[in-house]
Amino acid sequence: MTKVIDKKIIDCEVLKPKPDVGADNTGTEAAGAEKAEAEIIHMHEKVDRPELLLGATYKIKTPLSDHALYVTINDIVLNPGTDHELRRPFEIFINSKNMDHFQWVVALTRVISAVFRKGGDCTFLVDELKAVFDPQGGYFKTGGKFMPSLVAEIGHAIESHLRMIGLLQPEEMSAHQQAILDQKRAEYSAANGVDDDTETYPHGATLCKKCHTKAVVLLDGCMTCLSCGDSKCG
Repeated sequence: MTKVIDKKIIDCEVLKPKPDVGADNTGTEAAGAEKAEAEIIHMHEKVDRPELLLGATYKIKTPLSDHALYVTINDIVLNPGTDHELRRPFEIFINSKNMDHFQWVVALTRVISAVFRKGGDCTFLVDELKAVFDPQGGYFKTGGKFMPSLVAEIGHAIESHLRMIGLLQPEEMSAHQQAILDQKRAEYSAANGVDDDTETYPHGATLCKKCHTKAVVLLDGCMTCLSCGDSKCG
């Protein structure tokens, strides 16, 4: 039905429907949830550096130098004391008395620190660094672990740190797999008259292509790694 207005309009307002008595607070709760979500701090390059940062230092000693490298990674804790608390790497420093690597070490740490502060997934750095090979050849660490380069070992240090703070999941064998591996190692030691030392592997063991440890021996007619359990026979 059409209504004719025959008076002069002097004022107007928009009427809002009144909420029913006893209605739920779904809308209010949703608005509160959106506000809480907006207050969550995510890692990005404009996050201010706190006065105090938690961190850890990893020692790298290679046969290529008389001096060790010390890799320090500091973390920032976002949204502390809430359900959204998160510890993320913020910066990295590498220090050594050996000045031969000074320029590229400084450049590497600045780039890695910038990636940390950028936010997002930074775990790709581990694979990128571990894939760097020294054209003059790598080296073996104590225990038979092969390192293709010094940069790769820095990648391993970062990997250890990311596992410690929960950004990477640890790759651990089950108790059953570990028991079988320990049994195989004990059998090999007994058959070949080798001391059962968990820190070293038998003399003459070859390099494992899976874990890059010099721990592959012939066991029960099959080449088996005593470090990770990898076997040509499955």
